[in-house]
Amino acid sequence: MTVTDIRIPDEIKPVDGRFGSGPSKVRPEGVEALSAVSRTFMGTSHRQKTVRDQVARLRRGLAEFFSIPDGYEVILANGGTSAFWEVATFGLVKEKAQFAEFGEFGAKFVQAVTDAPFLAEPTVHRAPAGQAAYLSAEAGVDVYATVQNETSTGVAVPVRRVAGADPGALLLTDATSGGGSLDVDVSETDVYYLAPQKALGSDGGIWLALMSPAAIERAFEVKATGRYIPQFLDLVTAIEQSRLDQTYNTPALATVFLAAEQVDWMNAQGGLSWAAGRSTESAAAIYGWAEKSAYAQPFITDPAVRSAAVATIDFAEGIDASAIAKVLRANGVVDTEPYRKLGRNQLRVALYPTVDPSDVTALTECIDYVVERLGR
Repeated sequence: MTVTDIRIPDEIKPVDGRFGSGPSKVRPEGVEALSAVSRTFMGTSHRQKTVRDQVARLRRGLAEFFSIPDGYEVILANGGTSAFWEVATFGLVKEKAQFAEFGEFGAKFVQAVTDAPFLAEPTVHRAPAGQAAYLSAEAGVDVYATVQNETSTGVAVPVRRVAGADPGALLLTDATSGGGSLDVDVSETDVYYLAPQKALGSDGGIWLALMSPAAIERAFEVKATGRYIPQFLDLVTAIEQSRLDQTYNTPALATVFLAAEQVDWMNAQGGLSWAAGRSTESAAAIYGWAEKSAYAQPFITDPAVRSAAVATIDFAEGIDASAIAKVLRANGVVDTEPYRKLGRNQLRVALYPTVDPSDVTALTECIDYVVERLGR
């Protein structure tokens, strides 16, 4: 039987077959809400109240969702996480940074700081794909940076300050794919930054950051030194504009609205505890299935660092994961392909709060159905 011949019965398919790790599933209700306001919202200047109200709504919603401590602020600007790595390189690192790198996305921030001619060579603690790396106190380091959830591998680590760090040293946490799916105490970090196209169930194009008073003070301190900072990457500008509930440059309006809609929805369900619990339920479904499977197993061997935001599942020799993904896609179950640069015989599945745990269970049933027929 060829890939194109396999038809998965409708009764075992997920109700919604979208499992992309980013861009991720957008709730139909969010799109409908956007459509309802499109004539008065889309195409409006981002300096006008119509748009600023949505930016304010998103900022308020995130503050509530993450229970941010007193003094912390929700800051946003254009460009996504890739832009924020450059923003932090120019605007938060004074001289020397230390990184915990354990995947493709953590490595990108390392590269940005390494390439900056005005900064010292960073210290980098690396771990192979599938394992976690950790920060440790080091004299002279003024910024520590780690990833909460490595989207490329499905490794997740707790958010904790670095014991013994120099006074005034900042901790930056990349929550691009972890924020909204994994529990966090924001007081344990100075910058908790994320993107809207993951757990926030929106489109891409902006970055969002929960910043401590110390981080905000650092941004102004660095700018005051006279360091050249490209206007688009100026963190002080982003802070000042966010306080006005706007961005310096025109944002993707649909992205802002959909993110605000998603955050309001999650808050109405019970906030972060509900969202993290829902992702944990999905994680239990797929990891539990893989551990019992005769031909699949979790890529992350240590259960303590298995992500509840993104799951990666390895397949045994002789079972072609790419063929499984092709059959699933042909049957409307999409975006289960692995991260391209990891190069493993595996599937990668988003477990964000938007994804219904019952659909994750249905996905595992579909995989079993496909594998049985591919073997014929």
